[in-house]
Amino acid sequence: MSGKHYKGQEVSCCIKYFIFGFNIIFWLLGVAFLGIGLWAWSEKGVLSNISSITDLGGFDPVWLFLVVGGVMFILGFAGCIGALRENTLLLKFFSVFLGIIFFLELTAGVLAFVFKDWIKDQLNFFINNNIRAYRDDIDLQNLIDFTQEYWECCGAFGADDWNLNIYFNCTDSNPSREKCGVPFSCCTKDPAEDVINTQCGYDVRAKSDAEQKTYIHVKGCVPQFEKWLQDNLTVVAGIFIGIALLQIFGICLAQNLVSDIEAVRASCLFT
Repeated sequence: MSGKHYKGQEVSCCIKYFIFGFNIIFWLLGVAFLGIGLWAWSEKGVLSNISSITDLGGFDPVWLFLVVGGVMFILGFAGCIGALRENTLLLKFFSVFLGIIFFLELTAGVLAFVFKDWIKDQLNFFINNNIRAYRDDIDLQNLIDFTQEYWECCGAFGADDWNLNIYFNCTDSNPSREKCGVPFSCCTKDPAEDVINTQCGYDVRAKSDAEQKTYIHVKGCVPQFEKWLQDNLTVVAGIFIGIALLQIFGICLAQNLVSDIEAVRASCLFT
């Protein structure tokens, strides 16, 4: 047997190193996302006081980096090492994990289409809950300001939603200078101004509705998001379809590689 060369089925190098190359990039991105999330928590002192994770009443954007980074890290590691070492267990895990994510995305899309009103109510609840916690976390504050500036909106369904925040409500017992106001991100921008006026929303809700329109955006973020979604439906749908096709492509490649590896191992047993 030592003097003979057996030429049997071989593992496809193209598939193997394509999966390896793609997943090592994916894995490194996951590491970067996790690093950013942990750095942000370190800056806020969360890592030195783990119990403070539950103290924030609203949504901590750092969770987004940690969850997405964690998923990318696990998927990238399984795909990268599985392809490089021709480990069928890791490759099968990669395929199943990716398949579960695809199924969850598909289910979420269908449910969002069927239960539009429920989704709108949940979005309203989510935004209002975070309005209450606006001053509690700098990352949440920046996220809300970005959202209101990008969609040129204020509150969930209007500026009066800021009555939910203890610093901005119009009650007589509120001692805050921001009483009956809104954050600067609600204000209409003057192109001539180079410096942002962070006090532009002070006392604005004490004015009449007609006067408010001069100073701030009066439309809520929920209807503005709906409008943006309708205007960009083709682009959003294209992105989701592209992601879905990439996931299906990744599952198929991993399964093909598993089949090749198992076929080579089986042929070796009979050699």
